[in-house]
Amino acid sequence: MPGVSSLQCPATLVVARHGDAEFLDKEFSDEGGTLSTEGRAQATRLADEVRDRRIAHVWCSDIARAVQTAEIVACRLGVAVTTRKALREIDVGDLHGQPFSIRAICSVTDHWFEGELDVAFPGGESGADVVARYAEAFTEIADVHRGETVVVVTHQTASCIALPSLTGNVSPSFADRHRLDNGESAELVIDGDDWALTRWGDFRASQL
Repeated sequence: MPGVSSLQCPATLVVARHGDAEFLDKEFSDEGGTLSTEGRAQATRLADEVRDRRIAHVWCSDIARAVQTAEIVACRLGVAVTTRKALREIDVGDLHGQPFSIRAICSVTDHWFEGELDVAFPGGESGADVVARYAEAFTEIADVHRGETVVVVTHQTASCIALPSLTGNVSPSFADRHRLDNGESAELVIDGDDWALTRWGDFRASQL
């Protein structure tokens, strides 16, 4: 049985996709991108959507487009930002330096969304690797913010596989069919060993 503190003080994570970004590179790379005008507007709307939630902190990946989104949200809410490398997008390994291709990504991630998490990008991550590092990051955040609500700015594909895999009340295929747009969010409630998605974009708990 979880301890009394965890039962009484769940942490709520508003897990949001970063705002729309523009990129200089046309190849797979670690370039972080820069928020577009629309991306900045999306970050502003995200902050306004959670303004009444008494957000305690903003966490984000250390990639530029996520950091810029987080800083806009945090500035409007008057809270601080913490970055974590573990919240990055998926590592595509040997695809780095090759022309960007959605097909190349989907050749691996389609397996993940069908439950085959052991499939990996050559030289990169498997779905299980992504889920494990997100589990570590979310656990750290929940331990720091028991009884509080925080915003966590992440990336589309990593969140779409990690959140359903860690909670179990939403299937990865559902997340794949209803991918979060830039600036959209899901909500993860962590109460000890009990992890649950209570919202996915516009879908509420009863619809998941």
